[in-house]
Amino acid sequence: MYRMYDLIEKKKNNEELSKEELRFIVEGFTNGSIPDYQMSAFLMAVYFQGMTKQETFEFTMAMKESGDELDLSQISGVKVDKHSTGGVGDKTTLVLAPMIAALKVPVAKMSGRGLGHTGGTIDKLEAFPEFMTSLSEEKFITNVNTYKIAVAGQTKNLAPADKKIYALRDATACVNSIPLIASSIMSKKLASGADGICLDVKVGSGAFMKTIEEASLLANTMLDIGKGADKQIVCVLTNMDEPLGNAVGNTLEVMEAIDALQGNGPKDLMEVVYTLGSQMLLMANAADNEEKARTLLESTISDGSAFQTFCKFVEIQGGNPKDCLHMKDLLDVSYTEEVYLDSDGFVSSIDAQKIGHASMLMGGGRANKEDVIDLSVGVVLHKKVGDRICKGDSIARVYGNDKDRLMAAINEVKEAYCLTKDEVKPNKMILNIMK
Repeated sequence: MYRMYDLIEKKKNNEELSKEELRFIVEGFTNGSIPDYQMSAFLMAVYFQGMTKQETFEFTMAMKESGDELDLSQISGVKVDKHSTGGVGDKTTLVLAPMIAALKVPVAKMSGRGLGHTGGTIDKLEAFPEFMTSLSEEKFITNVNTYKIAVAGQTKNLAPADKKIYALRDATACVNSIPLIASSIMSKKLASGADGICLDVKVGSGAFMKTIEEASLLANTMLDIGKGADKQIVCVLTNMDEPLGNAVGNTLEVMEAIDALQGNGPKDLMEVVYTLGSQMLLMANAADNEEKARTLLESTISDGSAFQTFCKFVEIQGGNPKDCLHMKDLLDVSYTEEVYLDSDGFVSSIDAQKIGHASMLMGGGRANKEDVIDLSVGVVLHKKVGDRICKGDSIARVYGNDKDRLMAAINEVKEAYCLTKDEVKPNKMILNIMK
């Protein structure tokens, strides 16, 4: 029998904890026998002392095994999943999942809700009235076997230790710790049961990881965990120094995703989609190399099969597939305003966090988990990094339901833009692929 006091002391002194000790901590905190104040002390010790590679792996596996684990063995084929570390305007799953499914590769994805500037994938999908984000395990598996796609909210008992630990990290300023971030992400992904996981690690002003060095360290940590768990893992480092695509906001992002599936996607968004998708097809043995994988993905757009798969996906999860052609009718806003700058030049940078905050000001995101999102509000950018702006050009359009909040959002959008007189190249989207 262990004492939590002794284990806190051990980690404080930077001594390695055993598998059994880490399981004692995770199990005890999950069942309530270890109080918040002791777990807080332990997390702070980890924050300052870090964890060894083996500690991080064992901590992750203990969280993974703290609740339900999805058994996807009834699904034929190699099951692939992707996860993003989070960014502004990141609607990648909405485009990528139906493309992969259209190629008959099963996508069995558990997604979360958003906390911050916009909703998560599950929130965005609720832009479709009656869309079911909660599926039984049987229905989830049936949908993937029949239609090759299912996206559902995480069950309450999927890695419950992570939910409790994350809430405590958030309340005690211990979020920004590589071992704790990696174990949080990987415990949920491993419990979700996929054979291969493609991790989109965002880097830049609108991401949690601000530098390539930080992102690479996180990616390597998650790769080590995946290898220890005998899972195929690929980490793609992608640029988040400006919003991804043009739309930021829930229904607005769904509209942009539908445009992308119909061949009109923004170049930066599609570059990320094709790169992630290529890695997923390689993991699923559906392509021999990246060039062939990309060609296959592009074919799903040109032949319409990706869009058809998306419409069917909406239908089988309770939505109306006709809404896919009339998403503008679901946009319920009282005010729209164009945003202008008083100067001209080339866009040198766009502070993604400020754009995300503009959407959040109008109700497009959550400050707290209990907050209700206004799915219709948000921002659509007309100018991105590298574009030229002349006086009188609209740089963006904001959508809101409160005039005062709308005006505050407009100021935030203006402050996000930096201009220069010299020409600027567009941001490079793919920074590294790590396996």
